[in-house]
Amino acid sequence: MKKILIIEDNKFLLSLLRAKFLKGGFEVFEAEDGLEGIKKIEEIKPDIILLDIILPEKKGFEVMKEIKENPALSKIPIVIISNLAQPEDLEKGKKLGALAYFVKSQVSIEEIVKKIKEILAKQNFSRSEIG
Repeated sequence: MKKILIIEDNKFLLSLLRAKFLKGGFEVFEAEDGLEGIKKIEEIKPDIILLDIILPEKKGFEVMKEIKENPALSKIPIVIISNLAQPEDLEKGKKLGALAYFVKSQVSIEEIVKKIKEILAKQNFSRSEIG
């Protein structure tokens, strides 16, 4: 069972995402701020991270920077879900290694789940090609 960590401070959205991913066969972990998110990433080493950018304690971009600087965590794929829709935010997310960037007002929960599954399927494929 794939482990997803959702780092999101909006409790309503978090509950919707949790329900969808549980239904999709994921083991779901969650954090409501960036600091808690970093701790959970180190603890559980999720298969993928769904990350908000505007978070209490530590912003999403800071979380991404920390992940990328840690060799033990740097290979974990990250998908951003945010209200930030400026081109420079999208660019910054991509530069920091996000595999996808969703603007909350422009995406459905189903689209997010589908994209996460696609990313994980590609990763499994490329890992099995190598090994």
